[in-house]
Amino acid sequence: MLWVAHIYERETEMSRIGLGHRLTGMNGRDPNETHRSATTLELLYDLTFVVAFGLAADQLAHMLADGHLWEGVGGFSFAMFAVCWAWINFSWFASAFDTDDWLYRIMTMVQMVGVVVLALGLPPMFHSLLSLEEGGHLDNRIMVAGYVIMRVAMVAQWVRAISQAPKYRRAALAHASFIFVAQLGWVALAVTDPPPATVLAMFPVLILLELGGPVFAEARTGGTPWHAHHLAERYGLLTIIALGEGVFGTVASVSALVEREGWSTEAAVVVIAGVGLTFGLWWNYFITPSAQILAHHRRRSLIWGYSHIVTYAAIAATGAGLHVAAYVIEGTSRIGTAGAVTAVAVPVLIFEIVLFAVYTYMVQEFDVFHIALMVSTILLIVMAVVLGASGASIGLCLILITLSPAIVVVGYETIGHKHTAMALARTLGAGKTLR
Repeated sequence: MLWVAHIYERETEMSRIGLGHRLTGMNGRDPNETHRSATTLELLYDLTFVVAFGLAADQLAHMLADGHLWEGVGGFSFAMFAVCWAWINFSWFASAFDTDDWLYRIMTMVQMVGVVVLALGLPPMFHSLLSLEEGGHLDNRIMVAGYVIMRVAMVAQWVRAISQAPKYRRAALAHASFIFVAQLGWVALAVTDPPPATVLAMFPVLILLELGGPVFAEARTGGTPWHAHHLAERYGLLTIIALGEGVFGTVASVSALVEREGWSTEAAVVVIAGVGLTFGLWWNYFITPSAQILAHHRRRSLIWGYSHIVTYAAIAATGAGLHVAAYVIEGTSRIGTAGAVTAVAVPVLIFEIVLFAVYTYMVQEFDVFHIALMVSTILLIVMAVVLGASGASIGLCLILITLSPAIVVVGYETIGHKHTAMALARTLGAGKTLR
């Protein structure tokens, strides 16, 4: 029997180093595992969100350029919540229970199919919003179908955790139950096709049910073994993907502009604004030491995690705003310079406010210096909007908005990093007994 034991040990070793993907027990990962990082499967999964972010931003840009403000903002908000929530559901589960065996991989592929179907449902949903005032109905059937595909796979994963991870059975059962009930609600809305008033009334209820599930499961049932550094990296990687929409929007917009009118000062300004703004937002985002804080204060994870829904939406909307600016320069938009500047300024303003709020919450301190940076950033953005409304060139206004994140960068790199280091030391010290 020695040869049997030898073969078993060899297969176990091959599986451990990534040469085999046999079924393994979903017992829960070690939340203190060293060198835990994003897997290639997670990176592959994230690629589907490139499409989703791009379609949502593109639809918003067209809506804003055509003067459909509220329809565009409403549809974009709903779309980004749906897309981000799908990603959050998968990422937190993966951080706690990723086995990387063949069944887990297949279930992840099914979820990827669901994300693509969800993305394909975004244009019909946006278009249906324009008909609501004439008695039309919200067309979210394809989006719901995509969610059903994702949720079937996601619930199956949670059921597997329920059966194989006794230590986390109550938490897994709570997660699965909330997902199942919420999905029944979305399917009911899509199938029954109720009047717009009923849809608007049900949306907050279902969204609260979605958001409330993890809160209950993590706070009341002992929680799941998610990994702080792994999740911080995962959120950071999706931030980069969202920022890519700004680069893509810039390239697409300037390409169309140059093809139609040739290179001009305004076209060059859009390039500088798009790349510079994307770079500045990236630098700003990674200032907060999220991983270290979450490792010591796990209870701060939910607000930190949920805030990213707004962060990702603001980043994608910034790319859409740059697209709108190009439409205005081309002369193919119904809104003028003031509208285009506002389309870029508002999402950047939201991003910066959320960023400062999350930083303050994570370190649990009000730093006068950081507050001064925030106020200065906001004033520069507001100045750009005021100048745009006063008749200033769109190029000047975009440059001012592009410089707004630079205030934070310069402040942090000169003085702010010392404040952050001291605040981090204090909050980590306080977290030793709260871990």
